[in-house]
Amino acid sequence: MKPVKITETSLRDGHQSLIATRMTTEEMIPILGKMDQVGYHAIEVWGGATFDSCLRFLNEDPWERLRTIRKQIKNTKLQMLLRGQNLVGYRHYADDTVEEFVKKAIKNGIDIVRVFDALNDPRNMKKSIDVIKAEGAHCQCAISYATSIIHKTEYYVNLIKELELMGADSICIKDMSGILKPYDAYQFIKEIKKVSDLPIELHNHCTSGVASMTMLKAIEAGVDIVDTAISPFSSGTSQPPTETIVEALRDTEYETGLDILVLDQIADHFKVIRDRYLADGILSSKVLFVEPRTLLYQVPGGMLSNLVSQLKSLNAENKFEEVLREIPKVREDLGFPPLVTPLSQMVGTQAVFNVITGSRYKMVPNEIKRYVKGFYGKSPGPISDDIRKLIIGDGEVITVRPADLLENELEKAKAEIPDLYESMEDVLSYVLFPQIAKEFLEYRKFNSYEKAEGYIG
Repeated sequence: MKPVKITETSLRDGHQSLIATRMTTEEMIPILGKMDQVGYHAIEVWGGATFDSCLRFLNEDPWERLRTIRKQIKNTKLQMLLRGQNLVGYRHYADDTVEEFVKKAIKNGIDIVRVFDALNDPRNMKKSIDVIKAEGAHCQCAISYATSIIHKTEYYVNLIKELELMGADSICIKDMSGILKPYDAYQFIKEIKKVSDLPIELHNHCTSGVASMTMLKAIEAGVDIVDTAISPFSSGTSQPPTETIVEALRDTEYETGLDILVLDQIADHFKVIRDRYLADGILSSKVLFVEPRTLLYQVPGGMLSNLVSQLKSLNAENKFEEVLREIPKVREDLGFPPLVTPLSQMVGTQAVFNVITGSRYKMVPNEIKRYVKGFYGKSPGPISDDIRKLIIGDGEVITVRPADLLENELEKAKAEIPDLYESMEDVLSYVLFPQIAKEFLEYRKFNSYEKAEGYIG
């Protein structure tokens, strides 16, 4: 018997993928105790876009959300997604911020930290890995899965060996675009198992329509853990449905042992929430449709939505197909970066500019210039001299770890909000998202003052 373990994603990636991470803590609380009874390997509850969304859209403290979930879930491991040196933001942060953030995440309740880098550059993961290990949490290193002339099995095998030497406790195959096909997954995992004894977890998305089939072949190949989402927040651009995978494996050597009746009760709770967001228009039918072109263009579901919005704002929706065809060309020009945050947004925007202007690289966003200069890390493949010159002219390209060029920033941040922060967690929120965190801290202080003075309303 080789039971497969299940990581439940509905409280993080499930609602991030389908309703732009808008689920509130209040909507989660009533079902947390029941989720703790299921027997999941872990529940993904934090990281990714949840931190940003709590502050920006929900007027919630993301740290308080984590503490609240931890109080309710006592028996199941809590997991988060960390973007390496980017943490949960969109730029590289200084090492003092990375160290303090990881420490506080673990102290506030995280057991498993899944750390990845958009470029698969281990230098951008090292600091996080070192702190996770020092704090005694489980360090899961994720590889951002992509296909190209660079991204062959040998490339990934060598990367996994390096991450293992750096301290990885387990490995995640992070297929953010849903492009890992069933038989490719089978061969890929067989090859990984030849060189590593670490537990292997599969995280994929249903965007292209192959995810459940891929998951079954991965299980047959020996994958140890799979990511699924409870059915109301599954499929579309999310993960395969938990109940379906559990039932598909029942009475086999891979049986999960999860109670389908308890899962059904959990699904009932989330159906009400899903229907509310559907009625509000936050859950769009677009994210529920299968998009096989994903297999051609490697464009994640969220990136497709962003492209539609960008083109609509430019009155150029008729250029959608042309932009889709341009994306692989831009990706090749830039050394085949995987299309995951923030590279997916950057490559998509450059493709839009190339098509709209009618001249390739006539308009280049600053983020693309910084990428070509090496400030995001090392590109998976080489960038030609012609493309480099077109984008940055004679600009210098750095070869050091990008974070080595950053100065410590926590003490400076404290000095900027001396009357607003109550804890180091507040300071970290401010460093990560200065404007929206400051607005949240001001709101919190004002409300605390009102309560203290006895105001009503």
